[in-house]
Amino acid sequence: MKTARSESLFERSKRSIPGGVNSPVRAFRSVGGVPRFIRRGDGSRIVDEDGNSYIDYVGSWGPLLLGHRFPDVIEALRGVLETGTSFGAPTEGEVELAELIREAVPSMEMTRLVNSGTEATMSALRAARGFTGRDLTIKFEGCYHGHVDSLLVKAGSGMATLAITDTVGVPAAFAATTIALPFNSISAVEEAFARHGHQIAAVIIEPIAGNMGCVPPLAGYLQALRDITARHGALLIFDEVMTGFRVAFGGAQSIHGIRPDLSTFGKVIGGGLPIAAYGGRADIMSRIAPAGPIYQAGTLSGNPMAVAAGLAMLRHLKAHPEIYAQLEARAAALCANPPAGVTVNRAGSMFTLFFTGGPVTGWDTAKESDTARYAKFFHWMLEHGVYLAPSQFEAAFLSASHSEEDIAHTAGAMRAFFEQT
Repeated sequence: MKTARSESLFERSKRSIPGGVNSPVRAFRSVGGVPRFIRRGDGSRIVDEDGNSYIDYVGSWGPLLLGHRFPDVIEALRGVLETGTSFGAPTEGEVELAELIREAVPSMEMTRLVNSGTEATMSALRAARGFTGRDLTIKFEGCYHGHVDSLLVKAGSGMATLAITDTVGVPAAFAATTIALPFNSISAVEEAFARHGHQIAAVIIEPIAGNMGCVPPLAGYLQALRDITARHGALLIFDEVMTGFRVAFGGAQSIHGIRPDLSTFGKVIGGGLPIAAYGGRADIMSRIAPAGPIYQAGTLSGNPMAVAAGLAMLRHLKAHPEIYAQLEARAAALCANPPAGVTVNRAGSMFTLFFTGGPVTGWDTAKESDTARYAKFFHWMLEHGVYLAPSQFEAAFLSASHSEEDIAHTAGAMRAFFEQT
């Protein structure tokens, strides 16, 4: 496999971009080698600058549920180019997208569009603090909610990948507003509320964790969080930036039958363009400026291009619910019969192969994975034309464009690795 062009670009990029990448998880530091610089994508495949083609299971970290350059999305973007790319003023498309999100996710009584998952979670926390008059937040070890100062405490994603365990650059006073607890531990939450219940504004959680690898909640866990927060007057925030419209049209909350007070969405709702949203109960969201005193703003919020792409994506998913059954079947086939010493966690079309023999239910068990062996696996798959996350602690994603042939090729490469190493 040729890599000269990617190597040259990486050396060049390191002179002008920190670490040579614009987001840490794109680097290959935890697996070694040089990141592939991507030239184009089409359907289930990406092609790098050296001309190597890969079956893509990163999918821009989740939003490309329908694959690269999905025709409906591309056509919607062409239409926007005929009218204007940004106005800094309201558009009909923003209203339509908010209405479609509310239709799919009934807990989203009101929605505010923003530009990134980080912006969405930061704003949802501000709304929770402003609404409750409290300052503390509970989050869970290994869950990543963007690079919000107070939420980098024991975060997953790139923090886990790069073994960055502290919060350099975050004032101690900000970190002190966050209580980090083990994922899937109800007793830890009950203890925290027993000690600090009158100060806790919100519990924020990925209802299906994806940033320490894919880790589903244990039975009854999310319902317990709903019950505990309601009892103590705190808000429950579901961070569905990754899971929203990915695991089901109504998100993880529709699967588990839980109605959070606030939710954050991103990834899929932009169809591959940068957009996110936060929202929930109308009595909370009506406190957001200009309707209320909790301030949040954004010049590019509701950008016409991102809105158009998101509408095209969600309308297609609504019209074709069978896509989710197809994704479920193909993901199940790919993840079946893991070898000894490997645990596979899966939720719909997200999955992770953990290189550990025991069950993975939280960060304490995820971090026991053999990252050196994962690195060998990653490079083996790369050499065999399969692009996975360059980190043990990330989810992989199927798209509707992954064919049965793609699945068979990927499964065959996996089998060969485990048979020969």
